[in-house]
Amino acid sequence: MPKLVLDAHRLIGPVPFDDLPRDPLPEMDRLGVHRACVTHTLSLYSDVHAGNEALLALSDPRLLPVPVLLPEAFGPAPDWDVPMVRLCPARHRFELTGPTAVRRLADLGAIAAIELDETSPGELLALARLLPGQRILLLNPGYRRLRAIGELMSEIPDLWLEIGTVNTQRGVEWLATHYGAERLVFGTGAPVMDDCGPRFLLDHLELPEADIDLIASGGGLFGQGGRR
Repeated sequence: MPKLVLDAHRLIGPVPFDDLPRDPLPEMDRLGVHRACVTHTLSLYSDVHAGNEALLALSDPRLLPVPVLLPEAFGPAPDWDVPMVRLCPARHRFELTGPTAVRRLADLGAIAAIELDETSPGELLALARLLPGQRILLLNPGYRRLRAIGELMSEIPDLWLEIGTVNTQRGVEWLATHYGAERLVFGTGAPVMDDCGPRFLLDHLELPEADIDLIASGGGLFGQGGRR
């Protein structure tokens, strides 16, 4: 059993057309998740600014806010003191490597969390070249694209991978062997996605206990610091 479990990918708030709990803490307690990086659902599905405002008003120390970065060329630059921001280039219709997105990321110095389906390997490579040292957390990678993911991890040393959807036999172990457990991060995507499966996966990894503790705590990613 890991000493500390940090869910690096969780949502808070209402979900359209679904009856899901708005408060993540009871489910976190049930699954033994100590802290979670949370993004507000309004920022993903409705109003980015309203969602971020509600998110940044949270005061529970177990919930670490991850606002959604919407690059607006003519709007004020966000002045957030957060370790991570989320980008949704496909959903919010902007270029990941556009000048405004690149400038905002450079100014914030935060980890960039991006779902694999929101972008492409080519765009991720281009972003890494434009912003050397920019830490990227790839969310919801799945298991059918492990070859592409492996190539990205080989080419981008500052790319980390959320393991919640790598639910193929020994897929996480394969990644840990080739790229290091310190570049793998526990996350669930709950409550839109299942959190029981990833939690079960974490408890049954065939890896040294120290590696499992590292994956569970997100230490390899968040231990790198940032503007904080």
